Amino acid sequence: MAKPVVPEEKRRRRRPTRSGTVLSERLIVEAALRLLREHGSTGLSARRLGLALDCDPSTLYRYFRGMDELTLAIGDALVGEALRGWRPTGEWRTDLHAVGLRIHAAYVAHPQAAQLTTSRVTGRANELAADEAVLDVLRNAGFPLPDTVRIYHAFIDQTLAFAALDAAALALPRAAQRADDAIWRSTYARLPAATHPRIAEAAPLLSTRMVTSAYPTALEMLLDSAQATLGRLSS
Repeated sequence: MAKPVVPEEKRRRRRPTRSGTVLSERLIVEAALRLLREHGSTGLSARRLGLALDCDPSTLYRYFRGMDELTLAIGDALVGEALRGWRPTGEWRTDLHAVGLRIHAAYVAHPQAAQLTTSRVTGRANELAADEAVLDVLRNAGFPLPDTVRIYHAFIDQTLAFAALDAAALALPRAAQRADDAIWRSTYARLPAATHPRIAEAAPLLSTRMVTSAYPTALEMLLDSAQATLGRLSS
């Protein structure tokens, strides 16, 4: 039988941990993010969290039914971090551009956590707020409901897909990151035009662009497509 989750107000009345800290979902998620940053996804466990928070690991199950529920809370916290301080301007393209960059940045700032959470659907408050905001921006811009859902789907999945890709690269050891980046200069830039003419002509640009995220470019392309759709609808 799953262990019951104690309501937040009852948790607050419990005694502090041995170090005097009163636990909360937020504190547990913050500790989990630190562990992920320091040890990677394999380093996140109830035992290590208990050590980090100076509490018995079993205490954590008063807040989360298991590690999977904690994973969902971590993902939702990253979305909340992305939306913090954002307000719609009423310009749909400006607003979607800002939301996309914010979500991508929040995930890549925590690459180990991003690897665990970008593929998950949390159904939690911050995720719901983000989805509501994106859908609202598109509907207020004049997109019909089917186009709204189509663009929303592409927007969210593209943002999370690039966040996962970029996070995976950032989670590599520094030596591996440098080695991967160097290949664009050590291998691609030295290919002869006789055998690889297109790579040879593009090599200077490839060595500059391919070591950065393509997400901003992909986002602009998606927004261009959405704007073209809106133009056709209004013509």
